[in-house]
Amino acid sequence: MYVVSVTIFVKPESVKPFIEATLQNARHTRREAGNVRFDVLQAEEEPTRFLLYEAYRSKDDFAKHQQTPHYLRWKETVTDFMAQPRQGVKHQSLFFGDSTES
Repeated sequence: MYVVSVTIFVKPESVKPFIEATLQNARHTRREAGNVRFDVLQAEEEPTRFLLYEAYRSKDDFAKHQQTPHYLRWKETVTDFMAQPRQGVKHQSLFFGDSTES
């Protein structure tokens, strides 16, 4: 598995439209053949902080995701909602869920 975690700080006045755009992107991403998981998380004590947890079968599947119309639309839509540039960290999975495969 190839996992990407993205931390995003959103301007307070943009939280609601950010969530709407991000959930739309997440729903479309889950339909991609190479996507295994897409979680959208909002910090409990800091509601302007979000974490996107994305899992793909391979690095190539993630690259394909970044070329989809729904991702490109999301990226363009949310750019002005961000309080600072998003921070993405890419990971190689050593153990994923309850699977014995990585």
